[in-house]
Amino acid sequence: MADILQSDEWQQATKYQITDEDIERAQLLLGVDVANKHREYIQSAQYDNIRNFAIGAGNDNPLHCDPDYARTARWGDVIAPGMMAGIINQPMLGAPMPDEIKARTKSLFKGVHVFVSGSDWTWHRPIYSGDTIYSFSGQESLEVKTSEFAGRSVIRVNRHVNLNQRGEVVAVYRVLMVLTERDTARKKGKYAAVKPAVYSDEDIAKIDAIYAAEQVRGANTRFFEDVRVGEAMGLMAKGPLTVTDVMCFHAGGYGFHPYAPTVGRLAWQNRQRIPAFYIKNEQGVPDVAQRLHWDPTWAQAIGNPMAYDYGVMRENYLYHFLTDWCGDDGIVVHQHDEVRKFNYMGDTQIISGEVTGKREVDGRCLVDVALKMTNQRDEETVKATATIALPSRDGRLAIFEPTPAELEQKGLRFMAEHWSRMGGRTKAR
Repeated sequence: MADILQSDEWQQATKYQITDEDIERAQLLLGVDVANKHREYIQSAQYDNIRNFAIGAGNDNPLHCDPDYARTARWGDVIAPGMMAGIINQPMLGAPMPDEIKARTKSLFKGVHVFVSGSDWTWHRPIYSGDTIYSFSGQESLEVKTSEFAGRSVIRVNRHVNLNQRGEVVAVYRVLMVLTERDTARKKGKYAAVKPAVYSDEDIAKIDAIYAAEQVRGANTRFFEDVRVGEAMGLMAKGPLTVTDVMCFHAGGYGFHPYAPTVGRLAWQNRQRIPAFYIKNEQGVPDVAQRLHWDPTWAQAIGNPMAYDYGVMRENYLYHFLTDWCGDDGIVVHQHDEVRKFNYMGDTQIISGEVTGKREVDGRCLVDVALKMTNQRDEETVKATATIALPSRDGRLAIFEPTPAELEQKGLRFMAEHWSRMGGRTKAR
């Protein structure tokens, strides 16, 4: 690590700071929605990539993984985990950002480190095999704070509206990001005392016992009337975290745009595009700053004792817990989570939840729940809430969250602009 800290690249990387000018320029982006022209690894949902994404999060629910099973369920076919909407994207054509705003926000917060510290999801429709997902997005809020971990920081919320090929809103995904200065985080040293977890055979056996007891509700319908406020939702284990877990999550489709870690000539091309994202490792090789999720030396260089997961991995773990609990006929319509602590290599997360409320809204039967993830140090690393639509014994089905009319119309306008720029070609299922 000492070699990295002494390198010219490290010195260059740590000179970048959060400036008043950057904050002022970032304000120009508030409320400006633009079509997302970036291509993700996955652009259209298919049986194989739906299964691979689910399995990459440890989710073996047959509704996502087994077409023969899924065809017997309410949906008539495999549907994707809702959070897959966040990693599918076909480039959408649309009017570009106004030239003045684009020019004034170029290289905004260059070289500053970005942590995803939470998200807010609302789901409006299922994703089937064959669906293509497009999106438009924009900055929804910006706040300057003093971070316990890294001094001055910027809290930024971006809203992504995901559409299918018919222009229907599938999901709205708000991402909460914390922008920090790399060297400031390292010098603060808040987590320097955290030690790697070590497990005995007995410790592993206790975790294995939770895995063995986990159940997928599946076709055993959970009815609204049978749920009681205050009831526990069971336990789910995730971990101990390994580099293999991170790689499996990537293999499921996560992690292309905007940094696009790539191989060989493509990596060289990417290095020309975003040189500040590449820092030499201890062997003198330019490598992505994103490697802090699997490279302990680099993670230590920017202020963490070891490598750690992506926050979005734990968001998917929570979603897995919720869908196992509600069964095939229930729908997770909303999830809000706050990532409060790092999940380091070797850490184990135990998910638990409790029903906090029941309500009927416009004939829909909704259950509110509170969730948390706790590690082996008895630290709460994620706090979350969610709303689940359940079927009722009087025959009412669970339905997705209705899309606000204004947002639905905006999605149709973005999609119409896309097809117009494509020469009028349409695609609908």
